[in-house]
Amino acid sequence: MSRPYEEILDGATLPRCAPGERHETICRRLHREMAAGINGLATTQLLAPRTQVQVSRISTLCPDLALVTAASGKLFLAVEIISRDDHHADTVLKKEFYEKIRVPRLWVIDPRYDNVEIYHGFEFGLKLHGILAGREVLAEKLIPQFQIVIAELFAAEPKAG
Repeated sequence: MSRPYEEILDGATLPRCAPGERHETICRRLHREMAAGINGLATTQLLAPRTQVQVSRISTLCPDLALVTAASGKLFLAVEIISRDDHHADTVLKKEFYEKIRVPRLWVIDPRYDNVEIYHGFEFGLKLHGILAGREVLAEKLIPQFQIVIAELFAAEPKAG
């Protein structure tokens, strides 16, 4: 079961709500596909969901999915799955912070609309690269073995029984 947690942005504590079941289903599915996609890719490490990532002396983030470079431990890809009760932190506060620290890739997954916003870092911050939905495929050229159809990412779990 998920629990509340906290992050620290520039020394200020950011309390976070416990993610809901749909959030966690999407997170598990994305982690499973990403783990398969980076299998054998020695340059990249996939962290467990919401692992604390120290991005500066006074800032610690807990992305839903984080890829770091194996050599330096530097955050390469951060994925935030928006929670209905806690969306301002992901869509405004943390997005601005990711821009400030110049994360190369940011994906914002929005279960409210079943879409994914893709941001690429460039010299002036983050730039919206695209918004994917439906049968479009989420992929990253720097992780050639990873891809998932957006509709499959958001699909309901089969009912047991």
